[in-house]
Amino acid sequence: MSGIVGWVDFGRDLSRERSTLLAMTATLACRGPDDEGVWVSRHCGFGHRHLAVFDAEAGRQPVVVEDGSGVRAVGMHSGSILNHAELRSRLAGLGHRLQRGGDTEVLVHAYLEWGEDCVHRLEGSFAGAVWDEQRRRLWLVRDRLGVEPLFYYPLATGVVFGSEAKAILAHPLVEAEVDADGLREVLTYSGTPDFAPFHGMSRLRAGRMAVMTEQFLSVRAYWKVEARPHTDDLDTTVSTIRGLLEESMDRNLVTDMPKGCLLSGGLDSSGVVGLAHRVLSPRGEAVRTFTVNFARHEDNFRPSDTRSGLDTPYAADVVAHLGTEHTGVLIDPTELADPVARAAVLRAKDIPTPLGDMNTSLYLLARAVSDQVRVVMTGEAADSLFHGVVWNRDPVESTMGTFPWVARGVVRDAPQGLGCGLLDPALLEKLSPLDYAAQRYRESIAEAPMLDDVSEVDRHMRELCWVHITNFMENQNGHTERLFKAVGVEVRMPYCDHRLVQYAYNLPWALQNFDGREKGLLRAALSDVLPRSVIDRRKTPYPVTVDKAYEAALRAEATALLADRQAPVLPLLDTAAVRDVLDDANSLGSWAARANLELPLQLNRWIREYGIKLSI
Repeated sequence: MSGIVGWVDFGRDLSRERSTLLAMTATLACRGPDDEGVWVSRHCGFGHRHLAVFDAEAGRQPVVVEDGSGVRAVGMHSGSILNHAELRSRLAGLGHRLQRGGDTEVLVHAYLEWGEDCVHRLEGSFAGAVWDEQRRRLWLVRDRLGVEPLFYYPLATGVVFGSEAKAILAHPLVEAEVDADGLREVLTYSGTPDFAPFHGMSRLRAGRMAVMTEQFLSVRAYWKVEARPHTDDLDTTVSTIRGLLEESMDRNLVTDMPKGCLLSGGLDSSGVVGLAHRVLSPRGEAVRTFTVNFARHEDNFRPSDTRSGLDTPYAADVVAHLGTEHTGVLIDPTELADPVARAAVLRAKDIPTPLGDMNTSLYLLARAVSDQVRVVMTGEAADSLFHGVVWNRDPVESTMGTFPWVARGVVRDAPQGLGCGLLDPALLEKLSPLDYAAQRYRESIAEAPMLDDVSEVDRHMRELCWVHITNFMENQNGHTERLFKAVGVEVRMPYCDHRLVQYAYNLPWALQNFDGREKGLLRAALSDVLPRSVIDRRKTPYPVTVDKAYEAALRAEATALLADRQAPVLPLLDTAAVRDVLDDANSLGSWAARANLELPLQLNRWIREYGIKLSI
């Protein structure tokens, strides 16, 4: 329930600005295909697009709470407050008259009862707004791990906010300007938690709330990871992780709509499926699972040190082991080059990336999933919590003084940064994106909470965990959440449970690495719910196509770009280098090499379609 926009202005009569709110709200129609609601008063306007995951009628937003003197408060949110039923009972016992049902009504009444501190009682992934009409005060809040997005843009006498940047850009007082730091952020995938690439716009950081009055706009943390001693032994640690995961899964399965799980055949997603099976099987429900694959992939695939094998055999083992209701989504590589799908990906994410076919295939998977379910569980964040990413265990990539995912590109195939290989060298010298990433890394690890007596090894590994649960997850959550919301599916991430994150952050490296394998503790915690093949499988990233048809389509699109003298990205490119790549039949043999074409193509579409003003 699933896209919000708002405008608060103490210097303007917003009761005349309903059309502006409607235009902003319309940009989020994909996030909420079921309903639209707009509420406007003199100094506040809210717009909402509704994706029904609980009772459809009861969940209509914005929710207005009135008393004898008129409107007291108005609220709306995206995502789900998973413990709304318990809070509803508590609030009713305190004398609140909750009349409609749904979790938004609970949010507004919780605010009226406990004020801003009500956020400590909320469970789930959510981004919400409450306008206190009597106090003329706006309250914004984002969930602890930042699964649901929320951006804001201060004005001279107010603020504009929305679930996505595009909603804010639809406001007539907001310009789509990108300055040097904004472009650096795009080029480096730094994931700066409170930063948006559009000049003047900010992202409300995970675990933060903002308050706007006529006098001030303030942002403060209501939750963050704390450094605590870890005193549990190995067996207790494993059982605690398992217990926290089971509790999280119980909460995340709460919905009135059809639900399912993504299944790659890796440990993380398979673990979600296995735990969901343990909850649903006693009820007589089978878990619905979805796996993506590419046509001709078995013929074209060649094992590497990154991807040692195909996903589908392992996914099939899980399906057979648990008896899931399974759907295989087969994508032809030509679909990955479909300009409509590629444009939809950019519009979903609002920024260009070099991820190319990874983006498009996930979008096409989401589109297929949307035919069957409204809520889908994923395995995001397990790698961040349990050091599953290969670069965290690499002695070079993890110690280069920058984000290790940036370092991996530099060490491997992208010395200028992933996707930057065909940009104008003078532009790269001016922007120095790798220096920018290193500075953002230093800023991030400086915030990492530490005990005084922590060893150097544990300090380093906790710094790596920190940048993953802040910067990396800001990127990753936005990637998955945005592409699934673009087709009206709510994503839930059971590993993004703040209790589990708090526990995992403080795990000593000796325990994290007790068996010398990545995610050893998670393997042990899931060992009795999954087939042995999956428990023993090496970490394998999300699949990419290796089909020549996709490579040919990229070449054709890049050739057309060079021929378009009005292409706005041309001044940013080393056009001679682009021509050399296109003239060499073997130049796109690796995914990183393709990324060097993917990013300029996305940049070109972004600048043109969003009307980007580059101030660099």
